[in-house]
Amino acid sequence: MELIKEQQEYASTTGLSEALETLLPALETFLAFAEPEQTALQREIWSAQLDEPLPQVGCGAEGVLQELRDVVIPNGLHCGAPGFSGWVATSPTTIPAVTHLASALVGSPCLGIQAFNFLENLGMSWLKSLIGLPESFQGLFTSGGSVANLLGLGAARQHAFEREGIDPARDGVAALPKPRIYASEETHHIIYRAAAVFGLGRSAVVMLPANERMQIDVASLRERVLRDREEGCTPVAVMANAGTTSTGAVDPLAELGAFCHEQNIWLHVDGAYGLLGVLDPSVKHLFGDLALADSLVVDPHKWMATSMGSGAIIVRDKALLERAFMLLPAVYIEGSQPVQQEDGPLTSQFDGFGYPFHELGFEHTLPSRGVEVWALLKEIGVEGIRARVCRHNEYARNLAEAIQASPNLELAAPVMLSTFCYRYIPSSLQAVDEPTRSADLNRLNQQLLTRVRARGRSMPSATFVRGNFVLRSCFINPRTTYEDILTLIDEIELCGAEVSASLGF
Repeated sequence: MELIKEQQEYASTTGLSEALETLLPALETFLAFAEPEQTALQREIWSAQLDEPLPQVGCGAEGVLQELRDVVIPNGLHCGAPGFSGWVATSPTTIPAVTHLASALVGSPCLGIQAFNFLENLGMSWLKSLIGLPESFQGLFTSGGSVANLLGLGAARQHAFEREGIDPARDGVAALPKPRIYASEETHHIIYRAAAVFGLGRSAVVMLPANERMQIDVASLRERVLRDREEGCTPVAVMANAGTTSTGAVDPLAELGAFCHEQNIWLHVDGAYGLLGVLDPSVKHLFGDLALADSLVVDPHKWMATSMGSGAIIVRDKALLERAFMLLPAVYIEGSQPVQQEDGPLTSQFDGFGYPFHELGFEHTLPSRGVEVWALLKEIGVEGIRARVCRHNEYARNLAEAIQASPNLELAAPVMLSTFCYRYIPSSLQAVDEPTRSADLNRLNQQLLTRVRARGRSMPSATFVRGNFVLRSCFINPRTTYEDILTLIDEIELCGAEVSASLGF
């Protein structure tokens, strides 16, 4: 056979150490968070530096690294700053971040006879043990809570249909009469999208009222389920919360578990943010026996501070999850694999799939996500993650006490975990009747939020509680200290007085 002339490869395939050495000082500087965030104010500058036509001829590795170092990294997102308490998001700590790089280079895809595939399984086993679930439960690491909740509802749909003698994964959903999914009005809005994706329809979601503690009203749930059954509807699942996004509320999981068992309805627990709260002895009672749930969600990229893009769905019945997301054999994969004797020796890491996680969800080509959970727990252990959760919950309780002691601040919802909601009320508005007072307070607190963020010392977020615009803080950031909590109170008080004066209150 005639040899062809070797063609040039333009991308760098060596020089990893040198590339990292170029970027590390910029990364260290950014993660020090020594200066207030200026990225938004300087947007025109850095976006103009980055905005260019598609290059026909590349600038080479050195040019890319220089632009990353000088322009991209300094203008990253400050969600890991110690004063950030806005979204339920943070930057990863050092070991998960480094592990993420290692997995991207030598651990993906997450299949075959290799260490990263092994640690995907071990990481899930450790995660289940961490939150107190039996080893018989099975889980899958996903790209986040949205996909994890989607998979949980897919399993619930499979369960509900099979109960009626129907296989929805094979035959579709048309045969199931009037499916219903029950959730609190505090449930994350992704549930509507999940219902739409699975063909149940957004109208299948029944939003039930929350009580004074922002939990699902179980009496209303029972009444609605019984009425729906009488009207020929099919209950598919109850979607419970273990730490709502807005207020951090934990639904009465023990009571819901007993009710769902009695009614033979799938109980799904969305604990993307708050499920790790079970590690805190002071609030452990809120979670009851998590093994009563049929499926649970937790996001390691939240309280565990792994790299973004790490969620997990854990189910009681692995076989049901496999039926819901069955992947039919393909000749280029299963059909072309060498035939191995059951106890025969492996000759290559490509002689088997290892732990076949692609059978449990949507994704076929999976990255190695569980290795970061393994690395974090290997680094700090149960003791370390429990200390973090307890510390953050204590921050929220302390701040709630400070808010209640302030003459100009009001706690807007009960504090269960590390999330709390509050608003500024100047003395001039404290005796004003609704609805004038509500409109004025909403306007004041909206401007207050903008002013606090612009100063760059504290970065809370906001939500609506019972129709009122309120400030919201959630502590999951490993870098946040008690001093940052005190700074937040000072900033709210200072900016609240300034905004009140500017509005004539």
